[in-house]
Amino acid sequence: MAGHRIFTTSFSSIYPHYVTKAEKKGRGKAEVDTVITWLTGYSEADLERVIENDTDLATFFAEAPELNPNAELITGVVCGVRVEEIEDPLMQKIRWMDKLVDEVGRGKKMESILRG
Repeated sequence: MAGHRIFTTSFSSIYPHYVTKAEKKGRGKAEVDTVITWLTGYSEADLERVIENDTDLATFFAEAPELNPNAELITGVVCGVRVEEIEDPLMQKIRWMDKLVDEVGRGKKMESILRG
């Protein structure tokens, strides 16, 4: 997976799609932010900075303050691939984030999404 183009995609270019996905299902930006901050340890201010700086996904995860230890409990399928079977650590983190946003969009309870 080394060099996959998603790694150099900016977080700011995918973030609006995450918010739109959630809003189409009656959820909001705050819930998207909640799952992203839960996964990465970023604060709201950190997320804004990352968006303003056009930080790519590789850097976004490399600089994440603290990956949630319960992230490994995230399972399921994203883009036809089981997230728990993804071998590349960076790709797995990206797909974990996708999966969390998908769960927000599907209306799952936040406690369940955050593996509480």
